Amino acid sequence: MTPTAAAPIRQHLPSSSSSARSGNPRLPARLRLPARPRAAPSASMSAEPRPAPSPVPPPAHPTYDLSAVIALALSEDAGDRGDVSCLATIPTDVKAEATFIAKEDGVIAGISLAEMIFNQVDPSLKVQWFETDGNYVHKGLQFGKVYGCAQSIIVAERVVLNFMQRMSGIATMTKAMADAARPACILETRKTAPGLRLVDKWAVLIGGGKNHRLGLFDMVMIKDNHISVAGGITNAMTSVDQFLVKENLAVPVEVETRTLEEVRDLLKYTDENKTSLTRIMLDNMVVPLPNGDLDVSMLKDAVQLINGRFETEASGNVTIDTVKKIGETGVTYISSGALTHSVKALDISLKIDTELALQVGRRTNRA
Repeated sequence: MTPTAAAPIRQHLPSSSSSARSGNPRLPARLRLPARPRAAPSASMSAEPRPAPSPVPPPAHPTYDLSAVIALALSEDAGDRGDVSCLATIPTDVKAEATFIAKEDGVIAGISLAEMIFNQVDPSLKVQWFETDGNYVHKGLQFGKVYGCAQSIIVAERVVLNFMQRMSGIATMTKAMADAARPACILETRKTAPGLRLVDKWAVLIGGGKNHRLGLFDMVMIKDNHISVAGGITNAMTSVDQFLVKENLAVPVEVETRTLEEVRDLLKYTDENKTSLTRIMLDNMVVPLPNGDLDVSMLKDAVQLINGRFETEASGNVTIDTVKKIGETGVTYISSGALTHSVKALDISLKIDTELALQVGRRTNRA
């Protein structure tokens, strides 16, 4: 059965003419704040030109709705009452300015997504960035500001930071691995946070990696369980070729191999048959040694056997310490689940200007 056609992804990337500025019907009532005229920004808000939010667009996905993911995250916080702390302490007309601060060195990611969140909470908020997605930031750097309704800023704060910290952690690790892996390209896997697949994979792109398949729909990937059930790698590949012809499908095809014998069997099949195979995965052909070194001889042998006839992908035992030696074997790609399943968030804070807030608060209280 072929994958069903679906509507294109609804990403709603920020722009001055975005229809999202009219509000999002998916937001819970407590988050659908009334539209406010844009307040005049402070002098610091207009001191620097605002860069483009991101040079890297999110991956294209046929069904993923990024606005709905943001709405779910906001609703998770708001529940059925909204932010009771803000409602209890901050009048609705109080304005504030808050600054993004990097608390450690790393690659910043999620700026475009942060713009979408602020816009979804309150279109009147003014956001200014001094860096773009993919830039390296140092501890203590102030890389962005947001100005407007204090309640709106605080409602959006944790959701914005949760996304940005996770994305920046992924981008930072991806950048380190991508640099070490060259000339091979680094890939993530489907080992992503449930519901955050596109966000995680977007962060990989920002960090300089490339995306593996987005899901089960956009690549035929024959792994060990498929091969076992099919009765061997040749049977599995035969079935794939027959299926794609029958369904008139043109998608990439990757087959996992675990031994040199399986590589030879697969190559023999491709010599004797018209095939749709595009990539061969070389799984766990990297062996860590007791002395801390790495045995990549099997991986090298497999790459030499394939000899450029198909793309190759090394998988298994890939870490920041091993990826350089793996990349030197001549593989096309190196995939690492750790990029997304073991991510360490990059520490980022959003701090309201205390003096400005106190001045506004005093004026409000006197009134």
